[in-house]
Amino acid sequence: MAEQHDSPAPANATEFSVVGMNCQSCVRQVTDAIQGVSGVASAVVNLEAARATVRWRPDSTPATEPILRAVKAAGFSADPIPYSAFRTHHSNAWSPLAGWKFNVVLGSLVTVPLIVGEWVLQLGLERWFQWLAFALALPVQVLCGARFYRGAWSQLKAGSASMDTLVALGSTTAFGFSAWGLFSGWSAHLYFMEAAAIITLISVGHWLEAQMSARAASALKALMNLAPQTARRLRSSRREEAPTQESQISNLKSQINQSLLTSAATSEEEVSVADLQLGDLVALRPGDRVPVDGEVLEGASAVDEAMLTGESLPVEKTTGAKLYGGTVNQNGRLVMRVTATGEATALAQIIAVVQRAQSSRARIQKLGDQVSAVFVPVVVLVALATGLWWGLAFASAQSASAALAPWLWHASVPATAMAAAFIHAAAVLIVACPCAMGLATPAAIMAGTNAAARRGILIRDGVALEKSGRITAVLFDKTGTLTQGKLTVAAKLEFNTAQKDPLAWGELAVALAQPSNHPLSRAIAGGLSSNAPLQDWREVRGSGVEAKLGAESVRLGSLVWLRECGVEVGLATKFVSEWSSQGATLLGVAREKELLGVLALRDELKAHAADVVRELSVQGKAVFLITGDNAATATAIAAQAGIAPANVFAAVRPERKADIVRELQARGERVAFVGDGINDAPALTQADLGVAVSRASDVAREAADIILLRSDIEAIPEALGLAQATLRTIRQNLFWAFFYNAAAVPLAALGFLSPVLCAAAMGVSDLIVIGNSLRLARRAGSRPGG
Repeated sequence: MAEQHDSPAPANATEFSVVGMNCQSCVRQVTDAIQGVSGVASAVVNLEAARATVRWRPDSTPATEPILRAVKAAGFSADPIPYSAFRTHHSNAWSPLAGWKFNVVLGSLVTVPLIVGEWVLQLGLERWFQWLAFALALPVQVLCGARFYRGAWSQLKAGSASMDTLVALGSTTAFGFSAWGLFSGWSAHLYFMEAAAIITLISVGHWLEAQMSARAASALKALMNLAPQTARRLRSSRREEAPTQESQISNLKSQINQSLLTSAATSEEEVSVADLQLGDLVALRPGDRVPVDGEVLEGASAVDEAMLTGESLPVEKTTGAKLYGGTVNQNGRLVMRVTATGEATALAQIIAVVQRAQSSRARIQKLGDQVSAVFVPVVVLVALATGLWWGLAFASAQSASAALAPWLWHASVPATAMAAAFIHAAAVLIVACPCAMGLATPAAIMAGTNAAARRGILIRDGVALEKSGRITAVLFDKTGTLTQGKLTVAAKLEFNTAQKDPLAWGELAVALAQPSNHPLSRAIAGGLSSNAPLQDWREVRGSGVEAKLGAESVRLGSLVWLRECGVEVGLATKFVSEWSSQGATLLGVAREKELLGVLALRDELKAHAADVVRELSVQGKAVFLITGDNAATATAIAAQAGIAPANVFAAVRPERKADIVRELQARGERVAFVGDGINDAPALTQADLGVAVSRASDVAREAADIILLRSDIEAIPEALGLAQATLRTIRQNLFWAFFYNAAAVPLAALGFLSPVLCAAAMGVSDLIVIGNSLRLARRAGSRPGG
């Protein structure tokens, strides 16, 4: 096994080892306890690794003591450990009996011979076999039951109770009664086999639960294992002191050329990824995984980004292209400059989003939490009542059981009142373990978010997943979302001016557009430059740009805005009408009140836009389009996409987008807003569900509930369809969990379920819930509606 390297804990994350967790219900308790600590942004608790990752709010100071106190108050113990950015920690010594496997192996070696002796060879009443059963069951009770006893004792000290409490009480009741009967000389049937079987079967259930939970979390584990542990750093890039950005850029080419002149053996050194720093140069050979985020400085190659984005086709990378940690360099040698390390990389951020989603809770889970909070005390009272009923009114209990037998099956009732009291009380304790209720929502959320992650869809949390399943309307922003976002100048219209221009109008347009980062401005500038002596340049949000050229005002922007500024735009009516009908965006160039020219910029509809609109309509969702373009342009684009003209909002200023969302919500719609720009952040926040595409700005990503790692909006119907399926699975799981307990507890109390069958039934209920959730994984490779 490769050596594990621990990097120092970043300022916003701390890891803890947690002792005492046995199931997902324990995970939920620990998570709730940690998230209740002031300053904690989120907590991710891993049952298999027995650890918790705590992320702190930016405005808070990490403090371990409150976390330790909160975990202890919940009935568990924790200790801070070194933080590892991507990988789970593994023990150096692998053990085949780690985790629940020890209980499964030892319990099976004891339980199987006892079952054969009692059920096959009919030796249950033989005194020598009873002593043998005691000798075999004792180590199971002590060694295998220790985990349950520790858990129950920890919960008791915290003034609480859990599934461990019920298992410990149930198995101890069966074993203790049998031990008393053996030493007192009682000649009736003893229940050592049942006591061992209870612990064994529940341990088997936990072991299978851990396996299935690990499978449900496979996408997250795959992400964590993407980042390599070492990188080939160019020795020439090692710095004695951190250079300034200017000197770094000026020396990069010379560093590369110097490195390439030397042999590979002397120019490269293998270092831990944790040792990489911003600005370091890293060599990538064919087949290498990219260690951290960076920028290509030399070479050309195809890079497989499928695990991060869900995009199956490799992406061609040349000088200047962005590289992301965890992706695979396929067929060429690249030299990259490190631009982000640790938690600043795209991979770390994606992992954080998936972890947060898996540890989060949907609102629908509150019902299960409320029931589970009072469930264990109620079950203990029911078990006590059952014991008293069978012990003090044996004939009455027998009569009730016999009366129901014709409609159910023959109940196996112990021969004496005392035996019946202990055994049926133990059966109630065992069968009522609330694991299935605790698993119902987390298992579905884990499976759903992992299925989405495999397709390049990041769902922020369980609440977002729940909201996604209830959407009735989808509102698309046009530029960069429904369209390619790659504008080109399709046509120009120039007017004869009354006086000679000091600057050609085309060059003036480039000069005005050059300082702006808006997609329309970048399309006009087109990589050109102008030395026009502009002064007082400023951008008018949602309208255009303006500046001073000498004493005169010059503007580049929408014709509506130019008209508001007093510019006569009527001369361009025919040109505007012609190109608007083709879906082009029209911008005018003006000096003072005079229109110098008009540019028609066209953005092609995305390849699958019409299919996406059609699929959303099939799902029963209304589709709307919002844009700052004029009505003619907006209607033309909408017609190409298949959106009804009545569902188009045109000439909308950025600040009005959120108002449009509110208008739709006032009509009773649950709105999903799909956007990608800074101007979209208010609308993304206002919407019931915000969806940001891969080119989204940081502001848009932060405001969004769902992030598409691909710019192709084809994933939107899939994301909403998967969310609906996940919500449906949560409801199914909760129904099964409640139905199981509602039916099993009275059956056990009436003697129709033995303790062994109750232990098996409890384990089966957990597996049904997890197995039902795992069906969501099959949707990862299929289209919604399939």
